[in-house]
Amino acid sequence: MRILVLGSGGREHAFSWKIAQSPKCEALFIAPGNAGTSEVGTNVNIAVTDFEGIGNFVKQEKIDLVVVGPEDPLVKGITNYFKNDSDLAQVGLVGPSKEGAQLEGSKDFSKQFMERHQVPTAKSKTFTVENLEEGLNYVSSHPLPVVLKADGLAAGKGVIIAETHEHARETLTEMLVDAKFGDASSRVVIEQYLDGIELSVFVLTDGESYKILPEAKDYKRIGEQDTGLNTGGMGAVTPVPFANAEFLQRVEDRVVKPTVNGLKSEGIDYKGFIFIGLMNVNGDPYVIEYNVRMGDPETQVVLPKIKSDLVDLLEATAKVNLANTDYTTHPEAFTTVVMVSGGYPGSYPKGQVISGIDAVDGATVFHAGTKQGDQNEVRTNGGRVLAITGKGESVEKALENAYNGVSKISWQDEYHRRDIGQDILRLINN
Repeated sequence: MRILVLGSGGREHAFSWKIAQSPKCEALFIAPGNAGTSEVGTNVNIAVTDFEGIGNFVKQEKIDLVVVGPEDPLVKGITNYFKNDSDLAQVGLVGPSKEGAQLEGSKDFSKQFMERHQVPTAKSKTFTVENLEEGLNYVSSHPLPVVLKADGLAAGKGVIIAETHEHARETLTEMLVDAKFGDASSRVVIEQYLDGIELSVFVLTDGESYKILPEAKDYKRIGEQDTGLNTGGMGAVTPVPFANAEFLQRVEDRVVKPTVNGLKSEGIDYKGFIFIGLMNVNGDPYVIEYNVRMGDPETQVVLPKIKSDLVDLLEATAKVNLANTDYTTHPEAFTTVVMVSGGYPGSYPKGQVISGIDAVDGATVFHAGTKQGDQNEVRTNGGRVLAITGKGESVEKALENAYNGVSKISWQDEYHRRDIGQDILRLINN
């Protein structure tokens, strides 16, 4: 098969790395890709939202399967673009329609969807600048802490947890009046704070049936002990010890089945991944959010955990044949540690020379914000730069291997959290 992966982050490098291992993969292209993806396939300089450019490339290169990595092209309707072109409609594409992508593209849409299909989630209410006064009164009497979410896409940064009513009022005003997150916060969802342990469950569906992929726990805050600003993710671990068979059965019964059936009953075309951000509240799952693609950096532990040929699963999704396709996993634990540019998630420099990647053994280096320099050196090109994935017979050993890899790599002002997985180890050892 001739396969095209869309995206340029750590998630897309992990997809490309896994797809390239398949005997079914005859040629692999990544648009636009990064310095790491160029080692397993051919990078193509096309933006993920340049639908015409992507479509022309797919026709020219006789691509059989397109895997959409990030959410932006999905929310903007790449699947619909393919479907409306008689030639492209024949090409397999893994990614939901624009209608399905609203599960991530609009927090308000996803909340109403969960309500319609009785999916357990935090109680919420949505406000716009037109009813700001009502919103300010609402947050003033809301139990603390208050969770405020930008309705639209905000690159993983549109969620604020306010510990005081004053902070909640200030934040609501900043989001609605000052457009703190641009158009993304023209609507703000205010919801109840759920106290529990967070984890991510990943589902692959062809619109008819589904497969639940390995679960993972990620670490969102920039600072150790989960302090500081939210980021796109600073590390991840699989398996998650508190996600035992009983809890995962509840997730399947209460969340996965009603979600997949709900999409089907509403006539929403959905062939792709559903990332379900969950809170385990005393053994009961509550949905914090849906994403319509794989998570990053969770992909960097979930895909290595899968033993089977990923192309079989992707092809079955595109051809609505998941019911007849299964997969197996490795018994080991996998952990990833994200190395970021100093200053992230605020402003940070680009173009720093990275040294030591070739010295890493016993761990896999996934590139995220990287680019190839003029002398073939690897340079930083984003906030989250690399994800180092370790494998081991225990979470402890996997973390040791990941951090050994991290210790070999450096660039000016590099930063990483040193406490990834420590909460999991405490759980295991108690």
